[in-house]
Amino acid sequence: MNEMFPAVRMRRLRKLKLIRETLLSTDDLILPLFIDENIEGKNKKPISSMPGQYRFSIEGAVKEVLEARSMGIKSVLLFGIPEQASKDEKGSEAFNKEGVIQRAVRRIKKDVENVVIITDLCLCEYTSHGHCGLVENGSVLNDPTLEVLGKIAVSQAEAGADIVAPSGMMDGMVKAIREKLDEESFSEIAIMSYAAKYNSALYGPFREAADSGYKFGDRSSYQLDFSNAREALREVELDIKEGADIVMVKPAIFHLDIISKVRARFDVPLAAYNVSGEYSMITAASEKGYLNREEVMMEGLTAIKRAGADLIITYFAKEVARVLEQE
Repeated sequence: MNEMFPAVRMRRLRKLKLIRETLLSTDDLILPLFIDENIEGKNKKPISSMPGQYRFSIEGAVKEVLEARSMGIKSVLLFGIPEQASKDEKGSEAFNKEGVIQRAVRRIKKDVENVVIITDLCLCEYTSHGHCGLVENGSVLNDPTLEVLGKIAVSQAEAGADIVAPSGMMDGMVKAIREKLDEESFSEIAIMSYAAKYNSALYGPFREAADSGYKFGDRSSYQLDFSNAREALREVELDIKEGADIVMVKPAIFHLDIISKVRARFDVPLAAYNVSGEYSMITAASEKGYLNREEVMMEGLTAIKRAGADLIITYFAKEVARVLEQE
């Protein structure tokens, strides 16, 4: 029995809609973009598994960033898709100074003011085998991959990236990248580490979007088992000690408990990736009429922030900006 009733009535303020503990803002949002070297002019190519999302040419990406910036979105995360013929065993195109991401960063920096450019730092889009590290005899090699990640980081920093975001879950990757950036006088470039990246079935649409499917095996030897929480905290702690400026949990909605645990334990900026599968599930259900797209989108992203994320990488970024503008 509630002895405080009727003096205390929790519904009073709900009725007035005066109190909202968690507020979404465009400052929280990071828009991911896929930039495809195979697309010419200002064209874009629909991503069939992610309705409403596209691969862009470099010129098309500039236009998209300009639009996002006009809506109040200040940060973008760039993924590069090189020409198919340029992919090799070592992912050499990833650190090519004239690679698709390097050229895109220079163009965006030139044409768009006051935008934070974050570059995905991984090998999976650039290797012929599709794994996030160098491969030998069917195994993904950790330590030899670190040197390559350092080279990629320097090439992206030279192009003008503000933040590099290593996503391959290689042990020691943050330390290797930080040391290489500092060695090449890029100490001001921040690192946003995919610190707790789970081996998730929710990445399927992304692999089509980024042309990053693997040719053999899986990624369970380097991405986290989704059954594990304590291991995620160890990963985050190690990345912080190695020099990560921002840590990330991925996926977001399916791993709100991990976001909450990281926030409770570590006082560092925390990002969460609202991944392709989460986007596509909401999109598919709304197209069927099972769910209200806008309502579920806003509830899901608010839950991510409520759990403790400071930054949210989401394909819904522009839609959220439109909703917030109307409030």
